[in-house]
Amino acid sequence: MKTYTRVLTIAGSDSGGGAGIQADLKTFAALGCYGMSVLTALTAQNTQKVTAIHPVPPAFIAEQLKAVLSDIGTDAVKIGMLHSPEVIAAVAKTLVEFSVTNVVIDPVMVAKSGDKLLQDEAIDALKTELLPLAALITPNLPEASVLLGYSVETLADMERAAHDLSELFPSAILVKGGHLASQASSDLLYESSKETYWFPTQRIDTQNSHGTGCTLSSAIAAGLAKGLPMREAVGSAKIYLTNALQAGADYSLGHGHGPVHHFFNYWS
Repeated sequence: MKTYTRVLTIAGSDSGGGAGIQADLKTFAALGCYGMSVLTALTAQNTQKVTAIHPVPPAFIAEQLKAVLSDIGTDAVKIGMLHSPEVIAAVAKTLVEFSVTNVVIDPVMVAKSGDKLLQDEAIDALKTELLPLAALITPNLPEASVLLGYSVETLADMERAAHDLSELFPSAILVKGGHLASQASSDLLYESSKETYWFPTQRIDTQNSHGTGCTLSSAIAAGLAKGLPMREAVGSAKIYLTNALQAGADYSLGHGHGPVHHFFNYWS
C-alpha cells in the first residue's frame, strides 16, 4: 500500500489566496506532498491590504491539531501566523504532546502591506514556548530585528543575527535577505553544527511577491518531510520559490502585490 508524504500547516487564512494556508497547501501539492491544515485566524485580505482579522479560539485550534495528529499524523509541520500568547501556548502544548518533529517556524509578524499580524505581547510567548521546538526558524530581516532587539539590515548583520538566534534557540536558523538593499536576495542558513551556508539569488523584478515567506517555509517543510537534510531542503526550496517568482512575474492579478505561481510546472 502506498503512503503519502504528509505535511501540516498551522497558519492563518488569506482570502486572496496568495499567502497563509492557501499558499502553503498549494506549495505542498506542487511538491508532491499531502497537505493538511489547522487554521489559526481568518483574514479579510487581498493583494493590497488586510482589512480585518477574525481569530480562531485557541481551544478550537488545539482541537484541529489533535484531530489531525491523532489520526493522520505528519512528517513535517510549517507554522505561520499565530496572533496571540494563548494560541502560541495551545499549539506548543499540543506539538509536545504528540512529539512532533521537523517543525519549520516562519515567525509572521507583519504582512507585506505593513499590517501587523502578531500582538506585541505574543512575541515573548513565541520566543519562550514555540521557537525552542523548531527544527528551523525562518525570520526575514524585520522579524530578526524584533526577535533580537537590534536592527538587521546588512549581510554582516545577518551573520550576527543568525549566530545570536542560534544561541537562543536549539535549531537551524535561516535569515532571509529579501529586504536587503541590493540586487541579490541572499539567505543565510546557520545550522546547529555551527556551519553557515549562503543562498544568493538574483532579485527578480516583479510586483507579484505576495506569499514568498509562506511559500519558502512550506517548501522547506516539504523537503524535510521527504527526508532531505536541512541544507538540501533549503536549497531545493529556494530553487522552487525562484522559479515560482519568475513564472508569476508574467501574470496580472489584483491591484497590489500579486502571488507567485505555485504551479508553474503544471500549467502551460
